[in-house]
Amino acid sequence: MKKSLALVVSLMLLFVLAACGEDNNSASPESGTGVTETGVAPEAELVISATDFKFDQQEYTLKKGVPVEIQFKNEQGNHGVMIPALGVQLDRNKNSVVVTPDKAGEFEMSCSIMCGPGHSKMTSKLIVEE
Repeated sequence: MKKSLALVVSLMLLFVLAACGEDNNSASPESGTGVTETGVAPEAELVISATDFKFDQQEYTLKKGVPVEIQFKNEQGNHGVMIPALGVQLDRNKNSVVVTPDKAGEFEMSCSIMCGPGHSKMTSKLIVEE
């Protein structure tokens, strides 16, 4: 009886782990986020680097309607980057995404991983120009 129970529990754990490993890279962002997943080669590249409690720039600039590959580099500590208005969240596991901003404006970006006492101040701006 114990062997049967152990087998059932093991199989259930295997199914749960298989479901967690689903590849979400092909998922498109929700509508209304200001970004569309293009599926085309980017025309521009934006690299965002993070060290303890700061990004390498206070402001980053993109052009509206131009496909861009956003890459995240974690230089020091354990950080991520989140741009809620554009539906972008990157970290060590998913460190790049290609998007086409379709809305001009200034958007807040912040660290998406609790990184220590300076976490709340780890912010920057993404400016999308016409």
